[in-house]
Amino acid sequence: MTIRFHRRSASILLAAFLALNCTASFAYAYSTPNESDLDNHQTYRNHDGETVHSPAHSRSGKAPDGATAQCRDGTWSFSRHRSGTCSRHGGVAAWR
Repeated sequence: MTIRFHRRSASILLAAFLALNCTASFAYAYSTPNESDLDNHQTYRNHDGETVHSPAHSRSGKAPDGATAQCRDGTWSFSRHRSGTCSRHGGVAAWR
């Protein structure tokens, strides 16, 4: 059995699959970090208009609740999107 797709249909299906796959790969249940464990208490607004905790070092040395990545300078990021994460902190060292 051979399945044939029109070139345009195949492109649309591939784009939809990639969009869903990329979204699912970064799905994360965001939680509020324990402020007493962080050395920084600032926030910023991301491009979705959400308030997000700015990257911070943890006093305990452990990953804080809600951290999505560790930056190369040792801070923990709470970014909701991969784009721009740790951009002022040397880039991403590891994703959580």
